[in-house]
Amino acid sequence: MQVMTSDNKTRFAVSDLRGADPYKLATGLIVPRPIGWIGTVSAAGDANLAPYSFFNCVSGTPPTFVFAPARSMRRDTLDNVTEVGEFTINIVTAEVVEAMNATAASFEAGVDEFEAAGLTQVASTLIRPPMVGECKANIECVVTDIVEIGDPERGNGLVIGEAVAFHVDEALLDGTRVDQAELKAIGRHAGNTYSNATDLFDIERPA
Repeated sequence: MQVMTSDNKTRFAVSDLRGADPYKLATGLIVPRPIGWIGTVSAAGDANLAPYSFFNCVSGTPPTFVFAPARSMRRDTLDNVTEVGEFTINIVTAEVVEAMNATAASFEAGVDEFEAAGLTQVASTLIRPPMVGECKANIECVVTDIVEIGDPERGNGLVIGEAVAFHVDEALLDGTRVDQAELKAIGRHAGNTYSNATDLFDIERPA
């Protein structure tokens, strides 16, 4: 039920929402979201690549990342991390955004998205899943936990992974600091909308 409150905001009780409406509100308000372009491999050795905007960094020590593939869509990623326990994160920037979008298609199981999108598989150094050679940065991760979230059929699997290696273009680096303007990261919004993370400003933190 929609209710107009005294501060001119429409109130939605989640229990009253149906279909994709909760998803639309959540993904329309939590923006921009970073994109986890996740590379995995099956136990049989078949590579898979898919983007997820239910993704973020949640710890720096150790570097820990999460992403949450839906159980009802693109099952290969969730199956692969469950079986193999490893994945790569391939940073989405302006140079590769079209290729990233191409890998969001609903391919049949077993299709190599690297090949379908014209991307180069680069071998990781410590884990089995490959990295995207065209990306400015990649992260090798091992799975530490998978948490089942939400509806058993339409919910998500929250994959928690720890970084074991970073690969970063030298042109972006000052020591371990990454030049944000040169990175040209891409953010995910609602529907077909994305943003460039290049409109930057600084605010000094309070003492």
